[in-house]
Amino acid sequence: MADAARDPPPDRTDFQELEDGEDLFPEPAATQESEPASLPAADISTNSNGPKHDSLFDDDPEDLFAEATEEVSLDSPEREVLLSDGPSPAITPITPPTSVITPRIGNAHDDMFTHSSFDEIEEEEACDSFDMHISVSDPEKVGDGMNAYMAYKVTTKTSMSVFKLNEFSVKRRFSDFLGLHSKLASKYLHIGYIVPPAPEKSIVGMTKVKVGKEDQSSNEFVEKRRLALERYLMRTVKHPVLLKDPDVLQFLESSELPRAVSTQALSSAGLLRMVNKAADAVNKMTIKMNESDAWFEEKQQHFENLDIQLRKLHASVESLVCHRKELSVNTAQFAKSAAMLGNSEDHTALSRALSQLAEVEEKIDQLHQDQANGDFFLFSELLGDYVRLITAVRGVFDHRMKTWQKWQDSQFLLQKKREAEAKLQGANKPDKLQQAKDEIKELEGKVQQGERDFEQISKTIRKEVSRFEKERVNDFKTIIIKYLESLVQTQQQLIKYWEAFLPEAKAIS
Repeated sequence: MADAARDPPPDRTDFQELEDGEDLFPEPAATQESEPASLPAADISTNSNGPKHDSLFDDDPEDLFAEATEEVSLDSPEREVLLSDGPSPAITPITPPTSVITPRIGNAHDDMFTHSSFDEIEEEEACDSFDMHISVSDPEKVGDGMNAYMAYKVTTKTSMSVFKLNEFSVKRRFSDFLGLHSKLASKYLHIGYIVPPAPEKSIVGMTKVKVGKEDQSSNEFVEKRRLALERYLMRTVKHPVLLKDPDVLQFLESSELPRAVSTQALSSAGLLRMVNKAADAVNKMTIKMNESDAWFEEKQQHFENLDIQLRKLHASVESLVCHRKELSVNTAQFAKSAAMLGNSEDHTALSRALSQLAEVEEKIDQLHQDQANGDFFLFSELLGDYVRLITAVRGVFDHRMKTWQKWQDSQFLLQKKREAEAKLQGANKPDKLQQAKDEIKELEGKVQQGERDFEQISKTIRKEVSRFEKERVNDFKTIIIKYLESLVQTQQQLIKYWEAFLPEAKAIS
């Protein structure tokens, strides 16, 4: 059995993936826009601090220069947050009920909006039972060479009234999933909603697929990505607000989508995200927020510790997967050697026992392979997902800090303007005094809005963290039970194999 078949699937890389047939050095944005579209289908918490600028996050799953500094790479590949304040391409605006202001797509950090419509959506969703399943299947390579990409069939089965049909399918490419995450992140991250991160890119794994190198590692990469995309969509639609977002509905139902061009690795948008990411790391070090809410202080420390321990456990499980694969290789070699020895043995009973021993070891080899896959696809992938999810959770805390900073800045400017007004009154300059009064009035409105924004994002984060923690416990319970059941089945099968072989060994005389 070839060693190549035992190699663990490619996990992550320090490079960005050149996805979906993208050029290594893409043309300017105007040229990219003309590319074809996707394939056709088949409480308020009054605990508040005073206002400071927070940091922004990059939606790019990986950083091309992740190894440059520890500070910058810390928020990389898993921090699936949007760095840019600019709009994402082809974002479908939200149309909430009544006259509620929608989430801003342009300057996402200038003004918050009233969240009553989102609260209504969450309350309505809580009353309904979640009846929805999304499967990602039939990965298909489209095109040849480095222009090739993988297309996936996304099938939705549901009885929810928000959808027109009970079952429908569309074809989507990987960049479409990244584009969906980018749109959702630009709408919801800055107002405190936890947006599930999209799967990360892998230049190594995808390059093997593009050049047509079909081996065990390539097959594992495709299967790993398929399952990751499926989990990503299920986590997204389980969110009561994201489920009813127009971009999510369009992604699941529309036969065609506008081509997502801001997901390229070496594009101008990608380079801008890297620059903003570096600036974000610097800003985080300069913002000092005096947290007066014990709940937020406790939760931030909780998620920091959780992140560290999840990463350690994830690394340990990945090592375990490698160990089981090595054990499988060695078991196969042992079986081959036992078979050859049995063929060379003159003693009939001993020769037969050695041959049967070889057969048992071959079966055990397959058990080790199956258990290694169970370790990886059940346990390791869950841990990897939650490492990225915890980063997204910490991201909304950082956006809260930025909202606080913005409020503080408005208060500082208001104080300065009032001091200037007092000087103008003393200097008897009526023409400039009226202008100062107008500016003070405007700043007073900004201060009041900043306070409302901070209280609202604090309220939203509390609700989001509560929802996230419930889902996390349920996810781990489900996966741990499945994982333990697979271990028990493996051990029971091992016992059966050895019990069947024991009489043969005792028959040697």
